[in-house]
Amino acid sequence: METGFYIGTFYVRYYGIILMLGAVAAAFLAEWQARRRKLNSEFVWDALVFLLIGGVIGARLWHIFTPPPSMMVLNTTTGALENPYFAGGTVKIIDMLDTRKGGLGVPGAVIGGGLALLWYTRRKKTSFLLWADIAAPCVALGQAIGRWGNFINQELYGPPTDLPWGIYIAAEGQKMHPLFLYESLWNLANMALLLWLGRRFAGWLKEGDLFNIYLIGYPVGRFLLEFLRLDSPTIGALNTNQTFMLIIALVATGVLVWRHRTPAEPTPAPSDPQ
Repeated sequence: METGFYIGTFYVRYYGIILMLGAVAAAFLAEWQARRRKLNSEFVWDALVFLLIGGVIGARLWHIFTPPPSMMVLNTTTGALENPYFAGGTVKIIDMLDTRKGGLGVPGAVIGGGLALLWYTRRKKTSFLLWADIAAPCVALGQAIGRWGNFINQELYGPPTDLPWGIYIAAEGQKMHPLFLYESLWNLANMALLLWLGRRFAGWLKEGDLFNIYLIGYPVGRFLLEFLRLDSPTIGALNTNQTFMLIIALVATGVLVWRHRTPAEPTPAPSDPQ
């Protein structure tokens, strides 16, 4: 499968195009939500560049510090597998900066984008939690679209399967579970849930709740899918992504429960007319 095309001598990857389509779709959804809430929708487009920069930096750093086992290199002196960006005690700055060779981590993208949004809302003296709520379903939509870049690259797949929706992976020579598809569908469901909750329970939700629910929904799905993933980064015997997702989901659940620990005051019954 072709992974891109040339414009002169410059190779344009479909993966990058798909990621940008996901970002633009997310921005349009955020603009629509801002208009519905009677907010300045131009804020979305003004912030987008900073969120993309923060997201890419965060995604790259996550990959650099948690590379999958297939990328680890053998130290011929010690016989140990080492992080390719720090192998042999050498920090390989050029390789770290070269995103065209692949390597972006979704958890890092969410963290980096979230920090960029925090910085931008503070700069504009507006509510971070309000805009994080608006961003939550948009991030899920962007992830759902972006995962199809993994289909183009024939990556993010699980064990062999005979199921009719299994995809043929040339490197494996057989049909495998399409984890990118499972995660894409999970993210679409998460987006729909967040949009529905935002309208159905608008009077009950506090600022930041929708973002908090995103931090439950996405990690739960990612935690479960990691059981099928064949090339997950590890620290010792722990699956790095799975452990991180479990911690985030538990903390976010605790925060949501804590924020709503006090039941709403009952509305007093109207008095009888005298």
